[in-house]
Amino acid sequence: MRLVQVTIPAGKRETVLSELDDEGIDYVLTEETSGREFTGVVSFPLPTTAVEPVLDRLRETGIDEDAYTIVVDAETVVSRRFEQLEERYEEDDETDKRIAREEIHARAAELAPDFWPYLVMTVVSAVVATAGLLLDDAAVVVGSMVIAPLIGPAMATSVGTVVDDQPMFRRGVKLQALGLGIAVVAATLFAALMRVTNTVPPGTDVLLIEQINIRVAPDFLALVVALGAGVAGGVSLATGVSATLVGVMIAAALVPPLGVIGIAIAWGRPAPVLSASVLVLVNTLSINLTALVVLWYMGYRPDHWFREDDARLATRKRVVALVAAILVLSAFLGVVTYDSYRTASFEQEVRGDVEGLLDQPRYTQLTLLDVRFRYDDPVPPRQPTRVVVVAGRPTGDATPSLAPPLERRVAEAVGDLSLPGPLDAPNDVHVRVRYVEMESA
Repeated sequence: MRLVQVTIPAGKRETVLSELDDEGIDYVLTEETSGREFTGVVSFPLPTTAVEPVLDRLRETGIDEDAYTIVVDAETVVSRRFEQLEERYEEDDETDKRIAREEIHARAAELAPDFWPYLVMTVVSAVVATAGLLLDDAAVVVGSMVIAPLIGPAMATSVGTVVDDQPMFRRGVKLQALGLGIAVVAATLFAALMRVTNTVPPGTDVLLIEQINIRVAPDFLALVVALGAGVAGGVSLATGVSATLVGVMIAAALVPPLGVIGIAIAWGRPAPVLSASVLVLVNTLSINLTALVVLWYMGYRPDHWFREDDARLATRKRVVALVAAILVLSAFLGVVTYDSYRTASFEQEVRGDVEGLLDQPRYTQLTLLDVRFRYDDPVPPRQPTRVVVVAGRPTGDATPSLAPPLERRVAEAVGDLSLPGPLDAPNDVHVRVRYVEMESA
């Protein structure tokens, strides 16, 4: 519930009070003695869903933008008429369960932070995320998401579009671009420092670190996270729910990939820089798109009807532009998804061949322990370069070599991959068999 205070311009007192009486609203009128063009201040409680329609009706009476309106939270209202008003708006199917346009505008402006706090928190979150990635510590990476202030600019951009507030829209876009750029610079400098000082052991392939590797080759599931974050952000903003947890979800789609970009730049790996950059751009655009669509769907429009056409046109243009950009960038996600399916099929086929060989009578003494695969690059399309089979055998066993027949089967499996370009499987894919002597009691 809300407590609303509205200043009444001269000559509008009777009209305003008549509107409140028609709505069945309890109010208190205070005389205005400042000598300005206002004759009084009226205060009245409203259910949250009634704020926007009631204020719209009051504007129709002639209250202009020079009159100020204050909307604040009210903890408790004890009034028979208020209970009736609340029941009426709850029963009204046309009333959305959302906060007023004025409130969402104020919340979006509040979420978009000032420059210096935003800069500092973004740098800190990027550095913490980079440290967590290099440590392969998921808890540290999650901690970086908690402090990332990325939800505010995204929501400000969407709200600025639907209510036709161009300064808010431009500020949201600038803060998002600035935040992404600053995060990459901070992550790169920190990662370079870790490499130069040998904090990360020399020779370490950072792209094989699990927390980094899973973000180097993102598939369509990464897009689902971003779309869900945008929907959750729009709904939480429109319903007045705390945006803190949603901010963590939005940061989860952006902060770790930004750290991966910085690490890849510091280690001089351009392919992962490209793939992680695509992920960041796709997630950013998806968050903005879904938040914009949700807010427009929930009925937010400019406060003046003649500006609604401009807002509708701007929204359509931006939705089309966002969808087009996401589709183009998602082509990369499609390649990754297909590559994941292709390599998974290859690995499954090779494992089946290994198990089939070990079922033959001459290999009955061998026990399959592990099958490992190595590829030429972490960025798709990937090409296998090595297959390592680890097999256990009794001490002193003279089992025939497993490598030659396995190499032929791997060559056949590689041929089924349909990789681009020529591939001579026996020469390009190295097959190694490691034997581990096993003793059992």
